[in-house]
Amino acid sequence: MDSKRDKDQDADYEKITAVLLKSRTGEFDLESILFLKFRGLGIHDLGCIGECINLERLDLSGNNITNLASLTSLRLLAVLNVSANRISNLEPLSSCESLQSLNVAGNVISSIENLHFLQPLRKLENIRLKDNTYNYTNPVCRNSSYRNILLEMFPNIKVLDGERVVGRGSDLYQLCKDIDDTIKAGLYKNGQLPEHPDCKPWVEDTYWEIKRSNNAIIDEAYKQFNDVLHECRLLNNRATHMISQTERSLSLKKQPKQYAV
Repeated sequence: MDSKRDKDQDADYEKITAVLLKSRTGEFDLESILFLKFRGLGIHDLGCIGECINLERLDLSGNNITNLASLTSLRLLAVLNVSANRISNLEPLSSCESLQSLNVAGNVISSIENLHFLQPLRKLENIRLKDNTYNYTNPVCRNSSYRNILLEMFPNIKVLDGERVVGRGSDLYQLCKDIDDTIKAGLYKNGQLPEHPDCKPWVEDTYWEIKRSNNAIIDEAYKQFNDVLHECRLLNNRATHMISQTERSLSLKKQPKQYAV
């Protein structure tokens, strides 16, 4: 009986249902769900996830998903991670007009033409098709010029495959890229780069000043980091208390017993 129940539960995870959504989030109304993490559950059918119309962040990485059609109604979705699946068609995402960050590394996207479906997404700032940390990629990444093509297609992109191309940090990346290109081109003379008398500082004086960002993704990352930091502090305090109690208990056991005379 227990074995059958376990199999039934595993089968539920293959498809996203209203029961699964409510049990994982604690929300009674699907429209109240803002964040979802269904990572590595063996899901292949997105089911009724499209009813979560106010969803802002969605992690479906590490599943068996091939079809994203259920996501077409998620107009408020800002962050989507569908890495390590079996996705080949990105057309359903063209209606996710609020999308800012998209991770599709580790899928089977094979052509540049397929990426054109993302062009209507004016707010898209971060695209990841390849992730060297986990050895995730897509067949389209074999095209040596795919990065330049993507940057031309999406002029507002700030981060591509985890590397900043626009904004804070991008100048350093571009500088390193220019040095690499120079080395490859063999422009060194006597082991040194040619001098350029008109060179100017490549960042402004106020460049390194920390400024608060209005980007929703960064704000959410700060919030999550602070939440984790708070939990770590609580765990540290709890551990310190437990260690103190244990040491006190051990010290009492080691004291010699005294008998009344």
